[in-house]
Amino acid sequence: MAMSLAVRRLQKEYLDLSQHPPELCSAGPLEEDILTWQGVVIGPEGSPYEGGVFYLDIVFPGAYPLKPPQVQFSTPIYHPNVNESGCIGLDLLTSKWVPTCTLSQVLLAICSMLADPSPHDILDPDIANVFLEDRPKFNLQARRWTKEYAM
Repeated sequence: MAMSLAVRRLQKEYLDLSQHPPELCSAGPLEEDILTWQGVVIGPEGSPYEGGVFYLDIVFPGAYPLKPPQVQFSTPIYHPNVNESGCIGLDLLTSKWVPTCTLSQVLLAICSMLADPSPHDILDPDIANVFLEDRPKFNLQARRWTKEYAM
């Protein structure tokens, strides 16, 4: 029963995403597996990620929406809330998840995280130190990575 709930919910979310895509992001299922999606987030204007195209791997559990999706960057990104494996430190994907959350909300939260990194959900302490102590250096390195990996 849980699986059919997940499938129905994801079909609805895919339709909603197709008809009303959130700004700077999109997602959809890969091939025939409704539980495995690819997402895309465009770097927000005014951020060091501006113009970058960042791909996300999204895997929904069979218990979705009772449990959150697993979302990680497949495009390398220099960001204090993302580790080298692409895992994302975002409370919406862990402690703040509620079944009424949608993938659109998750994608928008990731876009927001790119524009404004959180000092509370640090996954890479070295990058976080640069971010907190030398913002121009952080912005330069994030821009370099964006140009190298996301453009």
